[in-house]
Amino acid sequence: MAIIKPFKGIRPPKELVEQVASRPYDVLNSEEAREEAKGNEKSLYHIIKPEIDFPAGTDEHDPKVYEKAAENFQMFQDKGWLVQDEKENYYVYAQTMNGKTQYGLVVGAYVPDYMNGVIKKHELTRRDKEEDRMKHVRVNNANIEPVFFAYPDNAELDAIVKKYTSQRPEYDFIAPGDGFGHSFWVIDKEEDIKAITKAFEAMPALYIADGHHRSAAAALVGAEKAQGNEEYNYFMAVCFPANQLTIIDYNRVVKDLNGLSPEQFLTAVSKNFVVEEKGTEVYRPQALHNFSLYLDGKWYSLTAKPGTYDDNDPIGVLDVTISSNLILDEILGIKDLRSDKRIDFVGGIRGLEELKKRVDSGEMKVALALYPVSMKQLMDIADTGNIMPPKTTWFEPKLRSGLVIHKLS
Repeated sequence: MAIIKPFKGIRPPKELVEQVASRPYDVLNSEEAREEAKGNEKSLYHIIKPEIDFPAGTDEHDPKVYEKAAENFQMFQDKGWLVQDEKENYYVYAQTMNGKTQYGLVVGAYVPDYMNGVIKKHELTRRDKEEDRMKHVRVNNANIEPVFFAYPDNAELDAIVKKYTSQRPEYDFIAPGDGFGHSFWVIDKEEDIKAITKAFEAMPALYIADGHHRSAAAALVGAEKAQGNEEYNYFMAVCFPANQLTIIDYNRVVKDLNGLSPEQFLTAVSKNFVVEEKGTEVYRPQALHNFSLYLDGKWYSLTAKPGTYDDNDPIGVLDVTISSNLILDEILGIKDLRSDKRIDFVGGIRGLEELKKRVDSGEMKVALALYPVSMKQLMDIADTGNIMPPKTTWFEPKLRSGLVIHKLS
């Protein structure tokens, strides 16, 4: 059973929400955050990317940067830019992208559920990234940004959500840059709060969709403290019904061809893939086991040959497994996607043009685009206790940060 609880959210006043809310810390670099926050002292970037308050080039992991995050978080509260609710609530957070809306419940998820596997993971985490987020949680004594969970579809929860979303939202705005809609309601009626808690208790599992490092960090900080019913035994999550979520592609760019010429590389690839040159127009993967490759100004279709994958294996069937084993490892010598500095990852929201741009600039030598996995594949993998290779899933739209914050005390 999944244990959750309502919490006293810390939120911006309605008239300030658009100034405070920001993209998540991990989808933009320090310079992009500096640019987006320019002229806006109320931007949450001053808390989640506090290096922007120091000279360009300042190490974001410097202790003084973390201290600045806590200082700014306190200042936001002192100035009334963030205000704590008087009672414990659940919240509804809706996102609209390309005419489609998904409705999430904002809850306090239980740290022991993460530790004992009720909250299921599908990715491994990197210790350096965990440690970074743990420092951020510790210094602020809060989950400033939520994690993104999926839950099995539930008609009772759908009905409660619908009851609130038929009313006027607390927040309702279109975010600059991405043009996505963000709406927010407060669930404050005691009978609804109890019904939500009970509905989650009947669920065998919750699934981390996005935010594995934030989940790990929040849970590990909670576990550092004594167990009990205290607030630090919970961390903030936005939970969406699985049937409302869409996973988009998560692509790869590599700095070199491991000593091979482009011709030698393509010959090596053709051992396990049918290779077709597609010219200079962007080529997008058409189906499972079909890949798109960009090299030397040309796009190629790669189709995995029968026998190179196992459709009965929840991990072996994944295109990320096929490409990791047969291209990145076997040909390019990239053994560990989590630590190898020769590879980088590009979320599909940036488009395949971003892959072309990074190769054409000379920064990268080759790009590989993958067909996205499905929510069913993700849940099957988590249910069987398997782990996807790193950087397999990209969810969009991203949760906006700053709509609500969870304090650990």
